[in-house]
Amino acid sequence: MSELKLIPARRVESKFIDRNSHFITNAAPAFSVQEAQDFIACIRKKYPDASHHVPLYLIGHGNATIAHCSDDGEPAGTAGRPALAVLRGSGLGDIVVVITRYFGGTKLGTGGLVRAYSDSIRLMLEEIPLAKKVATTTIMFVVSYAHFEQSKLMVSNHDGLIIDQIFGADVTMTVRLLNKHLSSFKDRMANLTLGDVEFITIEERENTIMPLRNKKR
Repeated sequence: MSELKLIPARRVESKFIDRNSHFITNAAPAFSVQEAQDFIACIRKKYPDASHHVPLYLIGHGNATIAHCSDDGEPAGTAGRPALAVLRGSGLGDIVVVITRYFGGTKLGTGGLVRAYSDSIRLMLEEIPLAKKVATTTIMFVVSYAHFEQSKLMVSNHDGLIIDQIFGADVTMTVRLLNKHLSSFKDRMANLTLGDVEFITIEERENTIMPLRNKKR
């Protein structure tokens, strides 16, 4: 079984304060180094007067991951690396994060900075909605009106997505399914229609993005 590839479903921003220093964490999906760099530049532009913008990203998953972090002027090893370590531990990939700090007048010390930047990532991870990259196949088939409602239920029971429905003498349905459910779906549809159904493959994708219904991993 292939490893579940978790990614952010959308951009998110979280904030917290530590001894008057304000930490603003922005995270977003990024599928290339260029996308990550563009996002980092956007956040720097959004908060031009901040004391630090600590960037980090993980592009890809597993052994193919491209990782990057920087302390952006904070003492060496107190910001980017501890934050990246927490991010790696989450199992997420294809993610870019910028932790923006507004210095509040009180020095946090080496240990305090490590905790603050690590906690910034932990707080963001509690709030960010997740999606997954999965292998899918999009198929098209025709069913009678007598079987239409049961066909829709069959799609739902197999965690599928109805892309299109065309109503004519019969109903032409276009459906996206996880590859792991495809064979079962076809078998059950054949049973439902007593074999009177043909499937046309429209598209096969290895990295379809599908939001998770909850944050359980």
